[in-house]
Amino acid sequence: MEFGRSAGGFFVARAGDTAFAMLPASNGRYYLATGWRIRRPLAQWTRSDFYGHCGQLADEAAFRAKVLEQAEHAREKRALARQEVRSTAQTPWGPSQGATVFADGVTCHSTASHGGFHLSPERNCKVDARLRAADGFYEEDECWAIVAFTFPDLFTSFERRSAERIIKD
Repeated sequence: MEFGRSAGGFFVARAGDTAFAMLPASNGRYYLATGWRIRRPLAQWTRSDFYGHCGQLADEAAFRAKVLEQAEHAREKRALARQEVRSTAQTPWGPSQGATVFADGVTCHSTASHGGFHLSPERNCKVDARLRAADGFYEEDECWAIVAFTFPDLFTSFERRSAERIIKD
């Protein structure tokens, strides 16, 4: 993990292959931007090296906290050893274009328009009956939190915190 300033003077950081920048937004605030595998020294990075947008930031302290949180999330995610697989399974959102196997019976599908989790019947019966989807499918925007709440050991700390916020709301 390293922090510094870019060629343009904005705050930047590198955590493994992921690059982060605190870029100015039009409203006088900042946002977290991401890049991938920028091999040059931090001081040579430019705004055009970044493309992802990961939410607003208030200041440098918020930037550093967010970068550290994302680095922790990446470390935990690697330790979970999720498996990316090819899939053409039918989902409520259309045919799967790929999937991530979190564990036996817990698969997250990506489709052209949306995506979400599919739980095997054995896994789905462990979901609280008040929250259980009869077909075992849980969409990616909010219902994924039910899966994370039911099987917390399959998710990172960051994902569990996000799921908790969704469930409370």
